[in-house]
Amino acid sequence: MPTLQAVTDKASAGFARMLHIESMSGIVLLIAAAVALLWANSPWAQTYFDTWHAPLSLTIGPWSVNTDLHFFVNDVLMTIFFLVVGMEIRREIHNGALSNLSQAALPVIAAIGGVVVPALIYVAFAGSDPELLNGWAIPTATDIAFAVGVLALLGKSIPGPLRIFLLALAIIDDIVAVLIIAFFYSGGLDYSGFGVAFVGLLLVLLFNRMGVASAWMYVLPGAVLWLGLLQTGAHPTLAGVVLGLMTPVAMRPAPRHHLEVAQTALARVHLHARSGDFDAAVLRHELKIATLAQRDLLPPVFRLPMMLHPWVAFGVMPIFALANAGVQFGGVDLSASGPATVALGVMVALVLGKPVGVLLATFVAVRLRLCTMPQGVTWPGVLLVGMLAGIGFTMAIFVGGLAFSQPELLAAAKMGILGASGAAALLGLLYGFAMRKRLGAVEPA
Repeated sequence: MPTLQAVTDKASAGFARMLHIESMSGIVLLIAAAVALLWANSPWAQTYFDTWHAPLSLTIGPWSVNTDLHFFVNDVLMTIFFLVVGMEIRREIHNGALSNLSQAALPVIAAIGGVVVPALIYVAFAGSDPELLNGWAIPTATDIAFAVGVLALLGKSIPGPLRIFLLALAIIDDIVAVLIIAFFYSGGLDYSGFGVAFVGLLLVLLFNRMGVASAWMYVLPGAVLWLGLLQTGAHPTLAGVVLGLMTPVAMRPAPRHHLEVAQTALARVHLHARSGDFDAAVLRHELKIATLAQRDLLPPVFRLPMMLHPWVAFGVMPIFALANAGVQFGGVDLSASGPATVALGVMVALVLGKPVGVLLATFVAVRLRLCTMPQGVTWPGVLLVGMLAGIGFTMAIFVGGLAFSQPELLAAAKMGILGASGAAALLGLLYGFAMRKRLGAVEPA
């Protein structure tokens, strides 16, 4: 192998490994947010807002759709993010942390505490002002990528059960956030759109029954479902969650096992290549059979998230952060009661409310013997999970955009989210390093 090729292969392998390092996606997300903040507060700030509100239009014959780039990022690209969230929920329900009721009970109760307490803290800050109260759900969500990425920075001192506990809690947080978006931030519903959405669902079910395995074939029914939800007034990104929950968890049925089909095809390739009678068409045909069989060996609910993860973690989410994290500090008047209340309420609810809610709910559940502490999870570990759950970022900013239409309140909410997420990550890291010897220690019952 030529030296340059060897170097290229080594670099490609390193890059592929980097794409699956959990902390890397959090770092890229942080860089995107920092760039957005610097850009929005630079002499070229106007270009930041002009870029994300640049008009976009699609015209097909007599039909025309006019929108802007910000809508495309928040309502179209984020559908892919919610699709991965939906598939993660489906997988965890099938054979993960949420598949067993006794195993899922503790993270469910902890997540409920981590949702209720921050919401109550925010409501206490907002008082009776209906405009400010509309942001009650902002501090309820947890950013999975950021939280798990920060936890990964603590290294091997973190026991596996604690990571699973955080992941389960964050997924349940996302389920709650999706339900909140569906029921509280969808506005008045136009029921005529449900007919279109139902057609999309029927097409998905039909394709599943037909054994259609190509993910690209589901773009059309997914688009019909998305358009139907958009027409109803519900947030169209919920289409991603619905599609994710409908993703098959079993291998595609076939007359012969996919492994046997792949082995047979590769054996024919081997014999054909050794015979010396090289026929590119034959080799291509057999390799295609082997590739499709290899694809079908892994159920879609496991295969598709692995395929989409790099695009979501290093594409969709950083673009969302870049488009939404740009807050002009000079444009937020924190001397005014409304913006100051929103910013402070979000910060306190995330940084203080999340760990208090998670720890308190877990303590009550264990002491009342509603569930038991998982093996390898200690009270210092539960507090660490609660602290990292205060990293709201992506989902919190998303909910904030739905909660506030007033620019000054939205900017204040984003400022609170960014400050709280940074503080929660830093405090979690400092606490994790200080307590790393006790995080995995077995405590007496």
